[in-house]
Amino acid sequence: MYQFFVEDNQIGEDTIRVIGSDVNHMKNVLRMKPGERVRISNQIGRDFLCSIEALSEQEVLLHIEQKDIPGTELPAKIYLFQGIPKGERMETVIEKAVELGVYEIIPVAMKYCVVKLDEKKAEKKVARWQEIARSAAKQSKRSIIPRIHPLMSFQDAAAYAMRCDCRLVPYENEEGMAATARAFEHLKGVESISVFIGPEGGFAGEEIESLRADSQVISLGKRILRTDTASITMLSMLMMHLEMSHSMESR
Repeated sequence: MYQFFVEDNQIGEDTIRVIGSDVNHMKNVLRMKPGERVRISNQIGRDFLCSIEALSEQEVLLHIEQKDIPGTELPAKIYLFQGIPKGERMETVIEKAVELGVYEIIPVAMKYCVVKLDEKKAEKKVARWQEIARSAAKQSKRSIIPRIHPLMSFQDAAAYAMRCDCRLVPYENEEGMAATARAFEHLKGVESISVFIGPEGGFAGEEIESLRADSQVISLGKRILRTDTASITMLSMLMMHLEMSHSMESR
């Protein structure tokens, strides 16, 4: 079943109107027909099961069969603070992070980032990254489209992370998995988690020491992971832990 996002003003009492580029995609690319079912989300958490009533060049009219169907979001909001990597690695991080359930992604300019973006370049990058997030959210049937923040300084990012209930920092020089296990055990009941990932050059000494004051610094194992691998690994671990814990609590 295909997934599409709409704005609240496109949702009626019994119908939903799909407009814009999705019309061409549904009509001419997917060649969808009346009667086919689709999943619709309003981008902020409401999900609908719908069937196609009619297709035109301007819109696709959907009949709402079921409102507020079970969503796909994790039981806790994950904020990923990603040190900017070089090349296309950030695009990979965003795509996979959205698939794995991240709530927001905050690109962070850290001391050892190889890439240095000026304001104009950063704006263009963020716009492209947001489109990647939208596409990944649609593909993975998310109930929301995660927000990609404008580029933040390390200091601003650290301050923004303080709003989260729990702050985790995977660090390549941290030894032993005991602290990692303890950190995951204490996630029960938290509503928001921040994850700080360093760039290719790693965290600067002053950055990791600053984070230690209010965060749990953990290890992801004995091997040194690339920055994009570290992000995907950490989010995969969190997704699995949160989903399993929620499933057990619901029994």
